[in-house]
Amino acid sequence: MEERLQKYMARCGVASRRKCEELIIEGKVRVNGKIIQELGTKVNAEEDIVEVSEKVIKPEERKVYIMLNKPEGYVTTVKDEKDRSTVLDLIEIKERIYPIGRLDYDSSGLLIMTNDGEVYNKIIHPRVEVTKTYIAVVSGMFSPEEMKKFMNGIDIGGYVTAKASISIMEKYRSACKVEIKIHEGKNRQIRKMCAALKHEVISLERVGIGNITLGNLPKGKWRELNKEELDYIFSL
Repeated sequence: MEERLQKYMARCGVASRRKCEELIIEGKVRVNGKIIQELGTKVNAEEDIVEVSEKVIKPEERKVYIMLNKPEGYVTTVKDEKDRSTVLDLIEIKERIYPIGRLDYDSSGLLIMTNDGEVYNKIIHPRVEVTKTYIAVVSGMFSPEEMKKFMNGIDIGGYVTAKASISIMEKYRSACKVEIKIHEGKNRQIRKMCAALKHEVISLERVGIGNITLGNLPKGKWRELNKEELDYIFSL
């Protein structure tokens, strides 16, 4: 049975389908010895030999779905060009997995990782609008006017954010703790949204992705998703 090359690559655990498309365009993929750069190319898993960066790939035998409580000081990539620690350094399994979405270097919290390209697309696709929940400590105190602006959309540099949710959890002398809910995933989005209102993010933790919550999983630890969590993902 034939399938699109990028879908086959994602099924083999190479990366997300979008990243696989980038690898194809960059000329890093060969099919039966020939470099392929056309995204419409189809392959047959039973007959064709597919290589990525000169290594033959095959479908993963076991699909893996992992929840990680990412600590600060780790990058959310498979490999880092600056040789910084990556989230994969925290997980010891034989399957090749990759993170769904990102958490920036200075942020912590819930990260889902898998070798299933279909699940990646279910969570990351813009039409799904999965809500991500964050707890942030920010400088100063949000006024009612600022909270209204935050909820209705803010220009963060050529892009106006979609409607969001923000509520104050605790007030301190010169800072406050807030719960923020968004369904987008622009680079450093929450930090930029707060900065646009003159509030610096002191700490940022993601505690939920849709119905999946971090719970009491210790920072730096991971576990496989349970049946209820997987049922939720597959229902998206």
